[in-house]
Amino acid sequence: MKTRRRVTTLLAAASVLVGTMTATAEAAIAPDGWYTVAAASSGKCVDARGAGGSDGTVVQQYTCNQTASQQWQFQSTGDGYFRVNARTNPAAGWDVKDVSAADGGLLQLWTYGGGANQQWQAVDEGNGRYHFVSRNSGKCLDVPGASAGDVQLQQYTCNGTAAQSFMLTPVNTSQPGQPDFGPNVVIFDPSMPSSTIQSRLNSIFAQQERNQFGGQRYAVMFKPGTYANDVNVGFYTQVLGLGLSPDAVNINGAVHVEADWFPPQNATQNFWRGAENLSVTPNGGADRWAVSQAAPYRRMHVRGDLQLDDGGWASGGWISDSKIDGQVRSGSQQQWISRNSQFGSWNGSNWNMVFAGVQGAPANTFPTPPYTTVGQTPVVREKPFLSIDSAGKYQVFVPSLKTNASGTTWANGAAPGTSLPIDQFYIAKPGATAADLNAALAAGKNLLVTPGVYHLNQTLRVTRPDTVVLGLGIATLIPDNGITAMTVDDVDGVKVAGLLIDAGTTSSATLMQVGPAGSAANHAANPTSLHDVFFRIGGAAVGKAATSLVVNSGNVIGDHLWIWRADHAERTEYVGWTTNTADTGLIVNGDDVTMYGLFVEHYQKTQVVWNGNGGRTYFFQNEMPYDVPNQASWMNGSTPGFSAYKVGPDVTSHEAWGLGSYCYFSTNPSVTSAHAYEAPDTPGVRFHDMVTVSLNYQGTITHVINNIGPATPPGTKAVNLVSYP
Repeated sequence: MKTRRRVTTLLAAASVLVGTMTATAEAAIAPDGWYTVAAASSGKCVDARGAGGSDGTVVQQYTCNQTASQQWQFQSTGDGYFRVNARTNPAAGWDVKDVSAADGGLLQLWTYGGGANQQWQAVDEGNGRYHFVSRNSGKCLDVPGASAGDVQLQQYTCNGTAAQSFMLTPVNTSQPGQPDFGPNVVIFDPSMPSSTIQSRLNSIFAQQERNQFGGQRYAVMFKPGTYANDVNVGFYTQVLGLGLSPDAVNINGAVHVEADWFPPQNATQNFWRGAENLSVTPNGGADRWAVSQAAPYRRMHVRGDLQLDDGGWASGGWISDSKIDGQVRSGSQQQWISRNSQFGSWNGSNWNMVFAGVQGAPANTFPTPPYTTVGQTPVVREKPFLSIDSAGKYQVFVPSLKTNASGTTWANGAAPGTSLPIDQFYIAKPGATAADLNAALAAGKNLLVTPGVYHLNQTLRVTRPDTVVLGLGIATLIPDNGITAMTVDDVDGVKVAGLLIDAGTTSSATLMQVGPAGSAANHAANPTSLHDVFFRIGGAAVGKAATSLVVNSGNVIGDHLWIWRADHAERTEYVGWTTNTADTGLIVNGDDVTMYGLFVEHYQKTQVVWNGNGGRTYFFQNEMPYDVPNQASWMNGSTPGFSAYKVGPDVTSHEAWGLGSYCYFSTNPSVTSAHAYEAPDTPGVRFHDMVTVSLNYQGTITHVINNIGPATPPGTKAVNLVSYP
C-alpha cells in the first residue's frame, strides 16, 4: 500500500465495535506513515506542547498549524496495537501518565519502553475517523469535557461521543518541489538553525543507538553547504551528503560511531549503518568510526584523523573512495578492508589489514606486520548515490567502470559517470508491495527503495540491462513463504546497492540470484555490480534459507557484502542450530567474478563455494558456526567440519588476497574443522596472506588450506600462511 493514500481509501469495512480491533483496521494505517490527528469535537489537532520531545511533555489539543509538533507516526507492535511516535522525538510517544487505569489519566510524551500504557488500538469508525483505546486501561483517548480550549488530553471510559473521535490525515513530508521520499528520510539544508538540526539528529540517535534488531530505518541527508553539528550514527541509519563531491557538504563537528551502548566499548556488534559523500572537519582533529560488519564508509573526506575502534574489541569493516587527510588508526580491529582511497598514513594491525588501490597505504609486509597491499584494483565500479543539482533537482549518479585504479574517483574534480533524473525511478516507500515494485521494473523504471521493511510475496525480477536498484537507510526486503527475494537476469550493467535481505520464517532455497543457471554471456565491458548488499538469516526473527546468494552471471563485481547467519539475537529463540538454518552463504558459478570485501559468517556447511574460473577475492572475513552441537553433526562425509572458502575441483584459475577464518565452537569446544580453505592443487589457483584463529581456544582449525599449515594454538593466536601453493 502507498504511504500517502488517505486513510479512508484504505479501509475495507465501515464501523467497528468499541474496543474491537480487526486486521482491516490495522492495515488501514500506512506502516510508519505520519499523520495529523484532529479532534472531531473541536477541530483542533493533537499537539506536543511547546514542540517538546522530552519525557513528560504534555500532549494537548491545539489549533492545527502543520508543524512537526502535530505529526504522529502509528507504528504497529504486530499484535493489533500501535505505539504512537512524536515527530519531535520519534523515540517517545503517547503515554498515560503513571500507568493510570482511571478516568482522567493524563496523556504525555514518554520514551517508548513497551508498556501497555503506551500501546493503543486504532478503532475505525468510518469516514477517516478513529477512536483510540489504551491497552492498559481499555479506556479511550478523550478531550476533557469536549472542550474547545488548549487542554491536555486524557483517557476516559469509552462513550462514543465526538470528544473521543479523531480524524487521521496523512502528512506529506516532502518539501515543495522535492520528491516524496516517504516518512523515514530526513533532509537538512544549511539555512536551518543548527539547534533544530541537532535536536532531530539527537532524537533519531536516541531511538537507534541500541536498536539492533528493530524495524525502524532512517536516511539523513544534507544538502550542499556547511553545518555545525555532531552526527552520531546509530543502527539502521545512513547519513549522506547530496553533493556530486564529498566536499560539497562539510560538517564542522563529527560524523561518528561509538560503542558506549555495549560496554566495555565493544564495537563487534556495531552493524547496519553508514556514512557516505560527506566531508568532516572533526572537533579536536580526529573522528571515530568504531564499527564492524555492514557499516560502510564511502566517499568521505576527513580533514583530520580517523579512529576505527572505541578502546574495546572490533572485528572488521570497510572504507572506499575516501580521503583521510591525517592518520587512520585501526586500533583493535581484527581485519579491515580499504579500497581505492587516499590516506595520510595508517597505524595499527592485528590479524590482517587489506589495502587495494589505496594511495598512502603501508607496504605489503604480511605477516610482520600483517599488511596485505595490492597497488591497483583490476576492475571496479563505485556505488551509485543520490544527489541534487544546482537547480535543486534530484538525481542518482552512477559512476563509470574503472580498470587498474587507485585513489578516489573525485580527487581531480567530477568523477566520471552518468546522472539519472529522479523521474526515471520508482520511489518505493513503506507499504509498497512486491507487485508495485515489479510493475515499475516491467515499465522500465529504476528503483529507489526508501528506508523501511518490505515484505515480499513475489520475487523482484530485474530483467532490463543497466537497471539501478538503490536502497536508502538500510532498506530491508523480507521474502515470505519461502520465495527468492530478488533475481537478476543475465544482462549487462545492473547495479544493486544498499539493501539488507532478511530471510523469512519459511525457508527459501535462495535469497538472491544473479543470472539463471547456465548463464554464459560475457559482461566484461559492463558488468553487474552489487554494493553494500547484506544478507541476514535469523536474529530479528526465525529466518531460514539454504543459500543466501548465487552468482551465475559472469564478470559480476561484489563491492562489500556481509552474508550472515545470526549468532546472537535479542530473543534466544531466534537463533540455534536447528532454528535459523542455513547451509551456504555464497555460491559463485559465473566466470571472472571479482569480490572486494567479502564477509561470510556462521553458515552450517561450506560457507563459500566458488565454481567459476577466473575468480578474484580481495579480503575475506569468516567465522565458523558457533553453535555446532557435536562433531558428528558437522561432518563433510568423512572430513571433520566444513571449509569456510572452497574453490571447486574443476577450477583452473582463481586468486585471493587477505583471508581470515576464525573458530569459536562455544557449544562444544572439542569440535574441529579440518581446514579453513579448500582448493585444487593447480598452478592457476593461488592464495595470498591467509589467517586462521581459534578464539579463546574454543575448538580447532587443524590446517589453514587443504592439509597445509599448522593447527590453531591456544591463546587466540593467529596462524599465518603467506601463500598457496
